[in-house]
Amino acid sequence: MSRAWFILWALVVYQVAAWAFAPQKSPQPAPPIDGPGYGSNEAIFVEGRVSKRRAVARALERPYGSRCAGEGRKQFISSVGEYYYHRQNEAERYPETFGKPGADYIARQWSTGEDKRIDRLTQEAYAQGYLQPSDFGAVARKAVETVVRSERVTVRSCAS
Repeated sequence: MSRAWFILWALVVYQVAAWAFAPQKSPQPAPPIDGPGYGSNEAIFVEGRVSKRRAVARALERPYGSRCAGEGRKQFISSVGEYYYHRQNEAERYPETFGKPGADYIARQWSTGEDKRIDRLTQEAYAQGYLQPSDFGAVARKAVETVVRSERVTVRSCAS
């Protein structure tokens, strides 16, 4: 009986050792994507983009006096940051996930007339001193820096 247990134990040890020390297979590169550039749940993201545009447009149309302090400032910066966060995040993620078709698709999605209007209002808010890139987190900051790159601050509306 002990001989049978020894043989069984030896087989188990051999299997574990073979598994543990077997050479790893190299991961296969992802095949090139030749699809539409988006996933099956894209309709949800399209609705989300519409909602983000609506929210940031409302924030950019608020009275200028509410942009400098208190709850009004928090809401203004939060709305602008949320919009640019999602825009920048999708601009980075779609190419990673869907390749060139994804990059082309998402660039078109964030290039509507409404997006151009939001960019122009953001540039104006920057030039008038109502916001600066450092008001935002790292992801949104990248997008805001790109949008305001050619603008210069002409007035310090929120200067203390």
